[in-house]
Amino acid sequence: MLPQTRYTRTAMALHWLIAVLMAVNIALILLVDQYPDDWVRPAVDTHKSIGITVLGLVILRILWRFTHKPPAMPGSYGAFERFAAHAAHGVLYLLMVLLPLSGWMHDSAWKDAGTHPMYLFGLFEWPRIGWIMAIEPTLKETWHTVLGGVHAWAGYVLYVMFGLHVLGALKHQFLDGERELQRMWPGARG
Repeated sequence: MLPQTRYTRTAMALHWLIAVLMAVNIALILLVDQYPDDWVRPAVDTHKSIGITVLGLVILRILWRFTHKPPAMPGSYGAFERFAAHAAHGVLYLLMVLLPLSGWMHDSAWKDAGTHPMYLFGLFEWPRIGWIMAIEPTLKETWHTVLGGVHAWAGYVLYVMFGLHVLGALKHQFLDGERELQRMWPGARG
């Protein structure tokens, strides 16, 4: 029996769907100051909806990963490269959970959250986090600020980790001559 060299189709689909949604969400919020005033609220609401969707997909991806062993790394990878790859993936998973959770918590701590319901893609009301909504208003405003900072800084760390992830894959593919991209690219043969 040949060793598994590629991720499963489900892992690939989740990987690329999450990556695309995160890229759209980043672009959506980074450009928000360029939008006409009447586009800002819908853009922020869409950002929140995509974030909640990513959180659900990441949870599915983590469950899939625990129940489906990923392909082994090529034997040519040294101990440091293996460690760095595992560490980078761990940090990426942490950020993919932390970003939507901190955003959801930040939104729940918004002073007007009680009078401005959040709708998931305009389809149905998405609940705010009740214990945060119940915090005394002055303390809640402090939490809103702190959680907004956590959300923003986690985003900056994500940009760096994403860049390292892409650079690592490209290094292995083009400098080391490994078929790294074929492991996660749909339809590619390893």
